[in-house]
Amino acid sequence: MFKRKIYNDMLKWKEASDGTSALLIEGARRIGKSTVVEEFAKNEYEDYLLIDFSIAEQAFKDNFDNIGNMDVFFRNFFLIAGKTLPERKAVIIFDEVQFFPRARQAIKHLVKDGRFDYIETGSLISINKNVKDILIPSEEESISMYPMDFEEFLWAIGNDVYADAIREAFLSRKPLGADVHRRILQTFRNYMAVGGMPQAVSAYVEGKDFSAIDRVKRNILKLYIKDLQKHDENDTDRAGVVFQSLPEQLSNHNHLFKLSTVDDNARMRNCSNAIDFLKQSMIVNNCINVTKPEVALELYVDKSRFKMFMGDTGLLVTYILQNSKETPEKLYRSIVLDDIDINQGMIFENMVAQMLRASGYDLYFHEYDYRAEDNEREKHYEVDFLIVRGKRLVPIEVKSSNYTSHKSFDYFKEKYKLKINERYMIYTKDLLYKDEIVFMPVYMTMCL
Repeated sequence: MFKRKIYNDMLKWKEASDGTSALLIEGARRIGKSTVVEEFAKNEYEDYLLIDFSIAEQAFKDNFDNIGNMDVFFRNFFLIAGKTLPERKAVIIFDEVQFFPRARQAIKHLVKDGRFDYIETGSLISINKNVKDILIPSEEESISMYPMDFEEFLWAIGNDVYADAIREAFLSRKPLGADVHRRILQTFRNYMAVGGMPQAVSAYVEGKDFSAIDRVKRNILKLYIKDLQKHDENDTDRAGVVFQSLPEQLSNHNHLFKLSTVDDNARMRNCSNAIDFLKQSMIVNNCINVTKPEVALELYVDKSRFKMFMGDTGLLVTYILQNSKETPEKLYRSIVLDDIDINQGMIFENMVAQMLRASGYDLYFHEYDYRAEDNEREKHYEVDFLIVRGKRLVPIEVKSSNYTSHKSFDYFKEKYKLKINERYMIYTKDLLYKDEIVFMPVYMTMCL
């Protein structure tokens, strides 16, 4: 069991709700939802009961016919389970609730009854397609869960020092020093290669080699693709094909999503449902172009131009390397040591997207044309990410090296006459504050 930040969010829910709402943990498959929920139940309640609807007895499902009579429902429920629970001191977990939507609909009545607390878990890859004919209960709160972030990875490997040092340097805008920076960046490169899927992190912590870690991630990718193909069969969609095009999409110029990469004859009208489904499933993170850099970014989205990132960078690394003739062990060590001839820009930008998303930001970027005084004509520029911090627009540029050119930042500010207090250039060197720009190491993205 790894320490996860969502645990504190669950504690806040339990205290604030006090039995007046159920909690739904949303997220992609294999990110550790069931594990953290069961650990929470063991620690925070006198007792609990977990019903996994992917394997639950039919008797459990049939008993929901009695939801109109709570005494009968719970009498049968505990008979089937073979145990009872103390009222107001226990929690009932509906695990993999997407396999039985009626249980989710019943939350309204169960919460009103008030005997127990309720937590649901499920993968959005199935939840969203299974709720068409049910009433979503207003008594349900939801929390999004993501792969393990860098700080959670540090906790997993027993490091309780780096995160505080990173935050202190960020807040003071002072460099960590060459030796400390090198050590943290090395650890971050390991995190970037392994990723944040708990099974892969567990293999890393256990000291398994990169070949074994890669096998874990390949199995997760196969599971995702199998799920998507099943979805496509039922909904005549193309989510599986779109997902499998991701590495090639990210190798495009500026990582823009191109329908031609999916299929020469692909059209947005034929792929829009698949693209939306992938985004909702949380196995990808979409970054959408905004036509105007304003604080209310969502009002200016241009959905026809977007980037699609893998939800977990470790899975992207596996996807990129899967057809290589080199051994996974050798390739992974090359990534960790920054000694590999692949497009690391896509990996770094995917990592930044993942970290921003885990921090709660929606992802946007901005393209614009600008003619500088020393140019004869306009040129095309792009700001990799735009976020809003403290009601102010914050532009972010990502470099996979120590390159520090920032024309796109300068022209962006000049074109729109913006008063920008914060600008961040994410790169591989130690923190530097210069030209009113914070040049910060990629691992410091966790502080935004």
